[in-house]
Amino acid sequence: MHYIPRAIEPLVTATAAEYAVLLMAGPRQVGKSTVLAHVIEQRGCPIETVTLDDLTERQLAVQDPAMFFQVHQPPVLIDEVQYAPELFSRIKILVDQGAPPGSFWLTGSQQFRLMELAGESLAGRVAVLPLSSLSQGENDRDCAAPFTLDLSYWKQREARAHSKTVVDLFAEMYRGAMPAVDAGRYTNLNVFYGSYMQTYIERDVRLLLGDVDALQFADFMRAVAARCSQMLNVAAIAADVGIRPEKAKAWLAVLEKSGIIFYLHPYSNNQLKRTVKAPKLYCHDCGLVAYLTKWSSPETMEAGAMGGAFMENFVVSEIWKSYLNAGLEPPLYYYRDHDAKEIDLVVEADGALHPIEIKKTASPNRTMVKNFGVLDRSSVPRGMGAVICAAEKVGALDGETLVIPAGLL
Repeated sequence: MHYIPRAIEPLVTATAAEYAVLLMAGPRQVGKSTVLAHVIEQRGCPIETVTLDDLTERQLAVQDPAMFFQVHQPPVLIDEVQYAPELFSRIKILVDQGAPPGSFWLTGSQQFRLMELAGESLAGRVAVLPLSSLSQGENDRDCAAPFTLDLSYWKQREARAHSKTVVDLFAEMYRGAMPAVDAGRYTNLNVFYGSYMQTYIERDVRLLLGDVDALQFADFMRAVAARCSQMLNVAAIAADVGIRPEKAKAWLAVLEKSGIIFYLHPYSNNQLKRTVKAPKLYCHDCGLVAYLTKWSSPETMEAGAMGGAFMENFVVSEIWKSYLNAGLEPPLYYYRDHDAKEIDLVVEADGALHPIEIKKTASPNRTMVKNFGVLDRSSVPRGMGAVICAAEKVGALDGETLVIPAGLL
């Protein structure tokens, strides 16, 4: 399968030169071990690769970590390390004994759980890098930088990129951003995402929750996907599936820990006291959402009731990925107050608040940004804002508001 260059590669290379242990965490099938193997190959020092999906290797790792590292001497790449948390204590010993940078390359499918394990045993000794599915820039073989509101950056991107219509954008959302799909290895999306769901529930969910009802958990994921880009309402999700809110909350935590969903929290400070408290829910991969919500084609998805939600989820996830790929914590929020004034996205960067509205239209207008002024009450100054939409050209509504095509993200 043809390798797809990833935006995170320079960060991986630089990190491996400084840390003995590098842990790449993210959902299944996003290319974690592939990225690490590629970076290792570029370094010119091939190393052994071990996957703990292999039950024999897993048994040795769990029962005798010291022997495991005698059989597989560093430097070594260990895939799906969450299956053998016993390895972390042994890795700590080897690092303390002087293991050089680039000795342990680890991947796993449960980001937060792995961060907990690494924090307990390897605090200060491990670099944790999250990886999500392909960004649009990676998909287009033009890895983008962290999101910015610099007009010159977007003009340069525009000069390099092909313009995309709303039809093109929804075709991308419908297909999703898993590398194996993008590379053409799988063409039947229903079969691919159906198998993905089955593997995810059988391996990741049951590792975290025990003997969960697979059909009920799949129904739960559908209820969650139907609410992408909405404020979180745990009680409503629970009612849809027929489970208690406490169980729904625990299951949502599993989806977040395993990189299926993420949240934007509302922006608030002392001057903006009337803001709501609930976060908004987003899914990392639009293709999985399209599968779960059972849209039959990109066209019906774009024209349907969830068209706007898909567009918002797509844009927010693309911006989120752009920060993750640079090793940065996404400085992203949303704004909504009790007067129902809402701003889809607020980026807090360089000492300013940057308001962003997300629209499916190709023809934005100034009425779409009428709520940006509410941020003027904040003690943090308002900076350049934007409408991100299906326009095909970079432009501006006024001196404070850019128009950024979603196809350039």
